[in-house]
Amino acid sequence: MKKTLLTLSIVIAVVLAGFIILRKYTKSFSPSSVASYHEKGIDIDVNYSQPGKKGRYIFGREQDKALVPYGKVWRTGANEATVIKIGEGISFAGRPVKPGSYSLWTIPGQSAWTVILNSETGQWGTSYNDGQDLLKSDVAIRINPRVEELFKIYFQDQPNGTNMILSWDQTEAIIPIQHQ
Repeated sequence: MKKTLLTLSIVIAVVLAGFIILRKYTKSFSPSSVASYHEKGIDIDVNYSQPGKKGRYIFGREQDKALVPYGKVWRTGANEATVIKIGEGISFAGRPVKPGSYSLWTIPGQSAWTVILNSETGQWGTSYNDGQDLLKSDVAIRINPRVEELFKIYFQDQPNGTNMILSWDQTEAIIPIQHQ
């Protein structure tokens, strides 16, 4: 009995160490980042990972071997699902959202994107459950004249709030946010 417990403990320790090493390894390619906005009654923190372009074709048609194909759900970053924490009630992409933590997903398109807030958080980025969607809304995109090597999220002040910008390669999705 003691030998079985010892063996089981060793196996668990090895698996746990392997998981920690693998996580650290993947984070080295797509580092963690935080984007925050705390003004005008808007209180938002976004935790995400930043994949790199690395010479790859990022947004486009699936048959053209785009890394993030048009019309497919994307985890909006790398590694774990991107998490957005909202501290006050806001209008997010034109829809009311209560305070809380949500995972952020997108469906890139050629002329617009769909942004999704999902109630499930903490999952690995490819485990998307559309049954937990709280919000789906289309948002505008624009072309960035310079190439953004690392995916990044940043905020751009607007008269009545802010725009949360999802920027990678030469594409920027614009999510309007206002205080409710």
